[in-house]
This record gives sequence, structure tokens and C-alpha cells, in this order.
Amino acid sequence: MIGHIRSFLRLVAFEHSVFALPFAYLASLTAMHGAADGATGWVQWDVLLLVTVAMVAGRTFAMAANRIIDRHVDAQNPRTAQRELVTGAVSLRVAYVGSIVSLVFFFGSAALLNPLCLVLSPLAVIPLIVYPYGKRFTDFPHAILGLAQMVAPIGAWLAVTGTFEGSLPAMVLGLAVGLWIGGFDLIYACQDVEADRRIGVRSFPARFGIAAALHTSTAVHTVCVGLFVYFGLSMGFGWLYFVGLALTFVVFVYEHAIVKPSDLSKLNRAFFTANGVIGIVLFGFAVGDLLMR
Repeated sequence: MIGHIRSFLRLVAFEHSVFALPFAYLASLTAMHGAADGATGWVQWDVLLLVTVAMVAGRTFAMAANRIIDRHVDAQNPRTAQRELVTGAVSLRVAYVGSIVSLVFFFGSAALLNPLCLVLSPLAVIPLIVYPYGKRFTDFPHAILGLAQMVAPIGAWLAVTGTFEGSLPAMVLGLAVGLWIGGFDLIYACQDVEADRRIGVRSFPARFGIAAALHTSTAVHTVCVGLFVYFGLSMGFGWLYFVGLALTFVVFVYEHAIVKPSDLSKLNRAFFTANGVIGIVLFGFAVGDLLMR
């Protein structure tokens, strides 16, 4: 049993949950701080725990579903041919069981949060399922991934408030996160251009070329930073938040500087290092700003 669990966690790259989780925390803590209106003890730890469970369970389900749906495609791509479902290190049965258990935890945590989260939870699952199929019918699967990621901060905000009233900042933050992830997926997909064209997998880089994908990603991330600025201003964040945002901007610049159309050798460094730093840095400075008020 323990061996199956470990294999499943490797299959879904469980440690990568760190990428989107900070923004869910940022949305929920900002909503809590606003609702408390200066009162002490404003952090709702039970809500944060349920948001954590929902986020991790949702992402785990998404990754498991992606691996199951794409297993035959992965087998034809040298970069992904060693994934666990392809090699047999994880059985299809274990992957299905793991995805179902994750989905149960996701719906369960949504139900414990509030009725609105429960009602909306099936809608949050739809883009998670559609995304792996997207590369079969559109050149823009990255937009579907961005939509799936956009849901997280909005859902975390609604977990606190239980209503759409006054949720515009959450929508802005969600759009920023969606553009961040979708924009980077444009970069990440560049490494599979040759394999995608050979297999028949559709993506923006495969259709329009690597240079076009990198330039589009730069434009998308520029808008993303602008939305982070708008979120900070609309929620009354102070200088500490914007210091964190400035550092985040530097990481964005670094990420785009080390990946070039003629040299994708540093792409994994941009993914695993830069993207992990972006979420943690902005979240850390934003929380510091909230605590200083």
C-alpha cells in the first residue's frame, strides 16, 4: 500500500503543488483581513486548512487525469516516455483509484467550506478534464490550463466570503494567476515542438513556432504583472507588497532571459526554480504587508 502511494505521488509530481497554493492563500487571507476590519485574530485557520485540502486534492486529481488521458501520447514523446503509467511503474488501476480519492477530498472540502463552494466545485473540475483533451482539438490548450488555474484564487476567496459580492479583486488575482501559468505553459511546450508535430499533438509553439510562443509569453506575463499591480492597489496593499511584486518582476525577466528560441537548455531551471520563487516571494511579502497594518 505504501509503495503504491509513493508511486502515485511521483506520478502526479505532488511537490509541485507549491506553485499555485500561495495564491490561494493570498486570496483567502486578503478576504479574511478585509472581513475582520481591523479585528485581532483575523486568520480563520479552519478555512485555510480546508482551502489547502481542496487545492492539493484538486491539483492531484488534475495531474492524475492528465497522466491517464495522455498516457498513449506520452509513450510517443521521448521526454515523457519514462512517465510512470508508460513504463508500468504505476498501474492504471492505482492511477484511477488515486484520482477518485482526490476528487472525493476535493468535493468534501468544498462541502465543508460553504454551499456556494459546493455548488461551484463541479465547474472547477471541468477545465481540469478538458485540458489534456485540448491539445487534440485546439492550438491553444495553454488557455484552458490558464482557466483551470484561474479558479484557485477565486475559489479561495469564495471559501471565506461565501458570496460573489465584492469579489472583483479575486477575479483580477485569478486572471493574473491564469495568465502566469498559461504564459509559462507556452514556454514549456516549446521543448516538445518536434515531437508534437510528429505525433499530431496541437499547441501554440507547434503551430506558430518557438519564437512566436516566447514573444507571446512575454506579452502575457507583462499583462499578468499589471494585474498584480491592480490587485495590490485595489486591496490597499502598502509598500511591502510592491517590493515583493518588484522582486517577482525581476524573476519574470530572468525567466524570459534564460530561455531563447535557439537555446531551450535552461527551460527546466525557469520552470522549477523561477516559477516556485514567484509564488512564494509575492505571497510572503503580501502576508507581511497584511500583518503590518
